[in-house]
Amino acid sequence: MLPEAPPEPHPGTAEPARSALVARAAGAEEEAGIVSVATGDWTIAATPIPPDTTDAELVALWLHGKSPHTIRAYSDDVAAFRRFTGKPLRATYLSDLQRYADSLVGAPATRGRRLKALKSLLSFATRMGYLPFNAGAAIHGPALEQKLAERILSERQVFALLEAVEDRPRDHALIRLLYNGGLRVSELVTLRWRNLVEGVASVTGKGGKTRVVRLSRGTWAELQALRTDETIGEDFVFPMSAVNAWKRVKRAARLAGISELPISPHFLRHSHGTHALRRGADLATVRDTLGHASIATTSRYLHARPEKSSGDYLAL
Repeated sequence: MLPEAPPEPHPGTAEPARSALVARAAGAEEEAGIVSVATGDWTIAATPIPPDTTDAELVALWLHGKSPHTIRAYSDDVAAFRRFTGKPLRATYLSDLQRYADSLVGAPATRGRRLKALKSLLSFATRMGYLPFNAGAAIHGPALEQKLAERILSERQVFALLEAVEDRPRDHALIRLLYNGGLRVSELVTLRWRNLVEGVASVTGKGGKTRVVRLSRGTWAELQALRTDETIGEDFVFPMSAVNAWKRVKRAARLAGISELPISPHFLRHSHGTHALRRGADLATVRDTLGHASIATTSRYLHARPEKSSGDYLAL
């Protein structure tokens, strides 16, 4: 028996739409000088994206899968550059990028972030075949002052924070988890009870990457004490915003009398990395716990507050 033939598309719908799509892509490819291979009614794409992709469509592809915070920040950065040049990306020259870089004002970190976003977009556009070359590769951000050493608490200061909120179990557990787990505040406020299993936290970090963090017995016990009979797995462990968590850490610092430092939740993460390395943890373990993409990032904690110096061997 012969196989049943597939049903014919409804006249005036599928076929015209498909034909129009093929014609649109073929016309754009012909104009761009791109060679494609025809297979029946379809054309094998010569590039990862259609040749008639717009700047807005490219930006949307570039931002796909990034966190809401990153999408907002990067969208603003790219929009600022496009307003400055008044040109589409395909008409942008290196001189446009240099003039834009020279026009930026503000702190070096802010200017560096704006250029980093733009360089990332141009690199993506080049890989996708949207641009023939990456002019952003010739642009360098401002030199950044290393302030990591200023953002590391002593162990005594960490204990002082905890002692200041002994009468606030939720704040105490929040600060202890930030320090013991090395969590970012965004990771803390998105942690759900189902992510906590037998002393281990499954943490979703930057770029949606998940890592497993083992917690101390004391930290685990404090977290479990927060559970109620009504708690379900989908509930947030700390049902609050990142701003609220930040305010709780600031309040603990004020109660502890630590006024010389602008303490934030990230201070506890930096302190985790530094203290763990000082107490003998290896770089790879600290990298995996903190979720660093590169061990070079983790190694900064070794140099932030070195325990030894060649000056120790001098006569003065």
